[in-house]
Amino acid sequence: MTEVTSLTGRLLVATPALTDPNFDHAVVLLLDHDEEGSLGIVLNRPTPVDVGDVLEPWAALAGEPGVVFQGGPVSLDAALGVAVIPGSEGPLGWRRVHGAIGLVDLEAPPELLAAELGSLRIFAGYAGWGPGQLENELEEGAWYVVESEPGDVFAPEPERLWRSVLRRQRSELAMVATYPDDPSLN
Repeated sequence: MTEVTSLTGRLLVATPALTDPNFDHAVVLLLDHDEEGSLGIVLNRPTPVDVGDVLEPWAALAGEPGVVFQGGPVSLDAALGVAVIPGSEGPLGWRRVHGAIGLVDLEAPPELLAAELGSLRIFAGYAGWGPGQLENELEEGAWYVVESEPGDVFAPEPERLWRSVLRRQRSELAMVATYPDDPSLN
């Protein structure tokens, strides 16, 4: 068995070659990555559903846009809360994933976190890969792996995140940001 270098906290940015419609122009934040598999959330798929419609107690803490995001194609009936909390210690009801990014226990009373929570995003579902599956997709060229920034989770214009993340790269990846949405129209 080969050793897996953890990609937890990094972004997977869909390459133009990725044809799965679930991940077209997707930016995925990896919340967990080890020899047992990987779990992430798609950061740039807002839905029309307001957070208050499904998790009313958390609506006041949700960042703009205050909608639920589709975190991926797996378990769309489950919700994940992601928040950025700076500092070394987080409040009860929050688990650090990477840097200042962490998961919120949505079963906890929101008032436990309200004072320390700058913003919150709610994701319905997640993206998941079994052991070795993500590594195979990386070898096939389906994803670019880049560093995340705390602001990626709360991008004010999530529909522009794919191009924005690519544009900030200091390599030839920056040019991929100009790739047309539909190359057949060129």
